Amino acid sequence: MRYALTLLLAFVALAPLRAQTALPPAPYADRQLADPALEKKARDLMVTIRCLTCQSQSIADSNASMAGDMRSEIRQRIAAGEAPEHIRAWLIDRYGDWVSYEPTAQPILWPLWGAPVLLLLLGFWLMRGRVRRKGR
Repeated sequence: MRYALTLLLAFVALAPLRAQTALPPAPYADRQLADPALEKKARDLMVTIRCLTCQSQSIADSNASMAGDMRSEIRQRIAAGEAPEHIRAWLIDRYGDWVSYEPTAQPILWPLWGAPVLLLLLGFWLMRGRVRRKGR
């Protein structure tokens, strides 16, 4: 009985050593497409997509496994004949606008772009009034 308990304890203790720690890499993560024109389309799209793990690199430059999965997905979809714009839209729908280095211009963001211009115009107008008063 003691031998069986020791054997069971050893089996339970050593079981994690046999566990697989990582999934195999995606099929097209680091392998290019056979057609150079399709690979160029895929590469052009990959440069404009942000790595979700690194956050400061495109998926074309990142070594993260998530970036590899995204590269593979893009290459498979390009090889299947899907347009890069549709793939970009799918990625944005799935991960949000943040994933793209070329965000879409949405009306909610217009104040973000317009506020600095309005503040500069207001500053020039105030300075003009101040200079006029000093000139009198």
